Amino acid sequence: TVLYLQDCAQQAGQESRFIYIEDLGLGVGGVLTDLDDNVIQRAFKLYPLEWMMRDDNGPLLCKRREQWVEPLWKSILSNKGLMPLLWRFFPGHPNLLASWFEGEKSQIAAGESYVRKPIYSREGGNVTIFDGQNNVVDHADGDYADEPMIYQAFQPLPRFGDSYTLIGSWIVDDEACGMGIREDNTLITKDTSRFVPHYIAG
Repeated sequence: TVLYLQDCAQQAGQESRFIYIEDLGLGVGGVLTDLDDNVIQRAFKLYPLEWMMRDDNGPLLCKRREQWVEPLWKSILSNKGLMPLLWRFFPGHPNLLASWFEGEKSQIAAGESYVRKPIYSREGGNVTIFDGQNNVVDHADGDYADEPMIYQAFQPLPRFGDSYTLIGSWIVDDEACGMGIREDNTLITKDTSRFVPHYIAG
């Protein structure tokens, strides 16, 4: 993904260099530098923001001058801790699932299925689905077991043949501008889930 975006930037006339996250350095005045001491002004990374914030130099992020893609505020939107807060402010909203923090009162009726999710996780990591009797229906391993957890009412993905399907959509300024379709044979979308080629005709 990084190399693809680097190629796109170069085709658009932008000078770019590839660097591993562990090779980033701090120059005079706290500027971010590459291995040749070039000052980095803009950077795209796949390294999770929450990991950056927890790293030894995490406190320096609030003083950064460079522009990150994705921006630092994205860590708020990718935090599943928003889900219980939204449910608290808008209970019963048709676009939300009943959600609550670990240790809080359940927001679903007894006997209903539910899901446990780390507040920060990716690609289904450490997500567990329970039936109404608290038995595990499905679970995905991952690196996020030590994260605080939220719980949500279970909403199964639509199934077509043997595949459960998830649509990821991108909306910019209230306009649809992108869509990705993922399918898996299990109820949890993971990093091994298939991307489905598609196009919109007309």
